[in-house]
Amino acid sequence: MARITRAAGHLTEEEVKRRMISDPRPLYRQRWLIIYNALVEPGKAEDIARHCGVSKATVHAVISSYNRQGRAAVETVGKGGRRSGYLNLEEEREFLAPFFGQAERGELATTEEIWRAFEARVGHEVDDSTIYRLLARHGWRKLMPRPRHPQADPQVQEQFKKPLRRRLRQQSRHEKPLMSDPS
Repeated sequence: MARITRAAGHLTEEEVKRRMISDPRPLYRQRWLIIYNALVEPGKAEDIARHCGVSKATVHAVISSYNRQGRAAVETVGKGGRRSGYLNLEEEREFLAPFFGQAERGELATTEEIWRAFEARVGHEVDDSTIYRLLARHGWRKLMPRPRHPQADPQVQEQFKKPLRRRLRQQSRHEKPLMSDPS
């Protein structure tokens, strides 16, 4: 037998209905609709989900958090966002300040040295993508192009250049001028 999904009576049906209709944020309206359905007509989570146009997991999550926390569970900061990180934005700005100064003086600030300094600051190793996201958040440019390909073979490149130069010189000798000289 399926379990019946019920919402706790933190608020009255009228209060939930008023919030469901009047809240300016669609995310909150949807959450209040789920709670309203579970209050007025408790039933299977699948039925509430079908009626509200959400998944069964969403119904379980909303009702569970509402039953535990009440109104605060519905009126959250929002979905998404940066809720965890090694440093907050102000600490990141403070951390990057010496590197900004270094860059303003025309000196190179490499991701390698920023990476090592960041690891020293947080006290453990971090992935390189953490550093690239940190730099992107603060408006730094992308990676500097490498001077040469790591698998490049200079000898093969020179051998390629030599015959190419000869061919280009031979072609230029054999070509006829495009315009004739009037003299």
